[in-house]
Amino acid sequence: MTPLQRYIAEEIAIDHADGLLTRREALRRLGLIGLGVAAATSLLAACSSGSDEQSSTSAPVTPGGATPPPPGTADAVGTEAVTFAGPDGRVLQGAWAEAATPRGTVLVIHENKGLTDHIRSVAGRFAGAGYSALAVDLLSEEGGTATFTDQAQATAALATVPPERFVADMKSGVDELGRRVPDKKAAAVGFCFGGGMVWQLLASGEPRLAAAVPFYGPLPEGADFSGSKAAVLAIYAELDARVNASRDAAAAALAKAGLPHEIVTVPGADHAFFNDTGPRYNATAAAEAYERVLAWFGEYLG
Repeated sequence: MTPLQRYIAEEIAIDHADGLLTRREALRRLGLIGLGVAAATSLLAACSSGSDEQSSTSAPVTPGGATPPPPGTADAVGTEAVTFAGPDGRVLQGAWAEAATPRGTVLVIHENKGLTDHIRSVAGRFAGAGYSALAVDLLSEEGGTATFTDQAQATAALATVPPERFVADMKSGVDELGRRVPDKKAAAVGFCFGGGMVWQLLASGEPRLAAAVPFYGPLPEGADFSGSKAAVLAIYAELDARVNASRDAAAAALAKAGLPHEIVTVPGADHAFFNDTGPRYNATAAAEAYERVLAWFGEYLG
């Protein structure tokens, strides 16, 4: 099993342990990424026995009882579906959100569900804050996320792609940002799987990023960021023990590369706390993280 397949398999197993997936559905999803029944059963048992009974699967509410709107939505702009040139003559798909007066640009990397409406909305929020954003669909070669009627199939397809292809597609996304908004600094932001992709992009030696924000993303083994020039804001969640296990290694790799960086662990939050369409959404944590990201962009993008 590749590191990416292992990460996705563990994510499925933890979702089951937290009561977000039935055993039958978890076994089905593990089967889609290539695990046999015995291996899948063993993984579910291991994650269930090691899970913390405490969970942050509900969004905090205001004293009046209403959940606040997701951060940035008040000023968000609409997105449009776009295609752009990828590596080796391939055509990539994405969602483009244009700021009225761009201060910089942002490449948005989706979770392991592909390019969803939630990720499109994130691109629109950044554009509303002054940063033109492109959310790239890393399933473009498979026809795009929209071709998968079963979200689990989209996740399984992502698990089979070599990381090198993802990196090449993300670099093409940086190309497209430069073409659409020349002479402005670029950043990359990713969530969960996408956070891991941001780490991968940094480790590839991509020199054009001025800033990067991986949200609770798995660190590649032996990560070396010496070729990067990005200022990195790494955001973790206090209850996300699995991803937090690589936090110290990420900090050490960033320090070794001499990159400006800040490691933030949001208290009381769990994995995927920024996704307002998911069961672990935490409104307070999301608002805090969003403000940190905008402040980081203000410092390093302009």
